[in-house]
Amino acid sequence: MREQRGGLVPCAFDTVDLPTFVGEVTGVDAVTLPDALAAFDCRNNRLALLGLMQDGFAEAVAAASQKYGAQRIGVFIGTSTSGILQTELAYRRLDPSTGAFPPDFSYRTTHNTFSVADFTRHVLALAGPAVVVSSACSSSAKVFASARRMMAAGLIDAAVVGGVDSLCLTTLYGFNSLGLTSTRACRPFDVERDGISIGEAAAFALLEPVPEHLNKDAVLLLGIGESSDAHHMSSPHPEGLGARMAMQDALATAGLDAADIDYINLHGTATPSNDAAETRAVAALFGSATPCSSTKGATGHTLGAAGGLEAVICALVLQHGLLPAGLNTRQLDPALPLNYLLHNREQAVRRVLSNSFGFGGTNCSLIFGRAG
Repeated sequence: MREQRGGLVPCAFDTVDLPTFVGEVTGVDAVTLPDALAAFDCRNNRLALLGLMQDGFAEAVAAASQKYGAQRIGVFIGTSTSGILQTELAYRRLDPSTGAFPPDFSYRTTHNTFSVADFTRHVLALAGPAVVVSSACSSSAKVFASARRMMAAGLIDAAVVGGVDSLCLTTLYGFNSLGLTSTRACRPFDVERDGISIGEAAAFALLEPVPEHLNKDAVLLLGIGESSDAHHMSSPHPEGLGARMAMQDALATAGLDAADIDYINLHGTATPSNDAAETRAVAALFGSATPCSSTKGATGHTLGAAGGLEAVICALVLQHGLLPAGLNTRQLDPALPLNYLLHNREQAVRRVLSNSFGFGGTNCSLIFGRAG
């Protein structure tokens, strides 16, 4: 983020023949699952394992398991397509006589939406509740809310939350058929924005009760807002009604005013309608002064993993005091009056808001804060 270096490249994924850019994670195909988990082998679960092994995360979960007990830690993962690529590959190997799937294909442990949570639970040796949220592009933001409610109810003491979505032909050709993909690296809030760049990601966080003594770099989950405006199957409410409701509820649960937010991580998909609707929602609550940007110019739109990925980005913003510029955007749309960052800004940051809005009008806003 400091180098303002993105990961979008021309699409060369599998057999896809589309003039578009993607955010493909390198090294996924080289990941080998443990023998005991071989039945879970698919691109999505390999990507999940790659994410779980980063930054000492698995070790942190193991320490929490010792503290609370494996049965008292829940697993809450957001995804949109899970391991659907494995089914796409299986269709290429149908029995020519019977049309049957190849015998080594396992829907339950790959394509099945629950697969990624089940896999994560096995990798981390956890025995608590496991849940998958699949609400399109708000999926891995909403898991924070699901986990927090279950913790508040006393059913669990801690939770692994996050999102995993991997590239597949279904999403690439599907979004292209809707006319939503750009032929260039996506340009959120640019006057010439014309669509999304699809990416893939795995992102995880460990939620625990607030201890008596906090490290100054600790990140707090302060507020959560959810809404469902159900305006249209694939288009946002033109005035951003549900988005505004989600942000309002997040501020209310955090006990904060709009002026208390130092930075907004916008959903910012770079489609004409989404960016316009989100601008109206943000402007209605925050005006045009709060610094904001969309990080999808760097990562692409990682769909069901976007909320989790951008929660991690918000944690980095808080810990490092770095407001990230929106990449690829050259000329801001004058019809979108926001304080959109075209260059990195370094400053002290106390509280940030992250937006994730999905198809069907399913919306979630999260507010994170710095402990010290």
